Amino acid sequence: MEPVSLSRSAVVAYQDLLRLHLDERAASLMGSIEERHRNGRVYLYERFRIGTEMVSRYLGEDRPELRARLEKAETLKQQSEGRRQRMSQLARTLRAEGLLTTDRETGSLLLAFSRAGVFRLGGTLVGTSAYGLYQGELGVRMDAEELAQTGDIDIASIERLSVALDDKVEESPADILNVLKFDPVPGINNKQVWRWRQSHGEVMVEFLTPALGEEGVKPLPALGVSAQGLNYLNFLLAEPVQAVALYRSGVLVQVPRPERFAIHKLIVADRRQGGPDQIKARKDRAQAAFLVAVLAQDRPDDLAEAYKDALARGPRWRERIGASLKRMPETAGVLKGMGSS
Repeated sequence: MEPVSLSRSAVVAYQDLLRLHLDERAASLMGSIEERHRNGRVYLYERFRIGTEMVSRYLGEDRPELRARLEKAETLKQQSEGRRQRMSQLARTLRAEGLLTTDRETGSLLLAFSRAGVFRLGGTLVGTSAYGLYQGELGVRMDAEELAQTGDIDIASIERLSVALDDKVEESPADILNVLKFDPVPGINNKQVWRWRQSHGEVMVEFLTPALGEEGVKPLPALGVSAQGLNYLNFLLAEPVQAVALYRSGVLVQVPRPERFAIHKLIVADRRQGGPDQIKARKDRAQAAFLVAVLAQDRPDDLAEAYKDALARGPRWRERIGASLKRMPETAGVLKGMGSS
């Protein structure tokens, strides 16, 4: 499908809505800011007192835009009422502009996860739920029929980050899912639950984490869940970005960088073998093709960097990407010259 751009007013409205949601998060600052250094990176926390106990709460990796927001937290608190009204107005504008909205069940789940701190603590929305949010990030219209093919919600996080953060969600995803009528799907030993199925439907919620070799189930302490390890996922989760799901006045979530999502889909499509997986593989290739077409025009340097990164990770990576591109001559032509096979 040929990409169709959103109107300029829709692009500006989405960017404003995202900015206001980030301001709203910073306005919740209650204590003093503290730095923690790990592996050459700086992470920011707030420290505040609850009764006689000092508590630390993770805020995010130290970046100039986050610092700037935290430094004006008091001003942002005073602007809270007007900001929330403006967020509702912008959400209405985006709906009127034809942006696809999140259905009620998915939206309520994402909102509950966001309020509990799932995305603040490293959770990243992946799969088709994330793909649909690139309409605002990239300023393009998407096919409603394609996005409606699956309501599954996949959330991924890096195990070592989850351990290192030394913070945890305010309400466990398991409790949230129970309230929203999702039943746990036990693992082999009936203890390591990493996915839940909707009791009155077919929607599945799964938690995932990168694996390097054996794809076993691993804990994500910050999120309070276990997660299925998958190879190649580390590539997808590098340097994720913030996005807004269009439900109520918007829900602030975290998604992969679109260029990494596109290249990762080429890998995933080749991993799927036989039966229903072939349908999913076709969807993977379609999503990759659409994003590559958009990014080649609007963000060619980002796309080239992600493509070269994946190719440089070894022969198995190149084989999987090459196998998918053999089925996608137009996309292969776009990527030609961006990296060496």
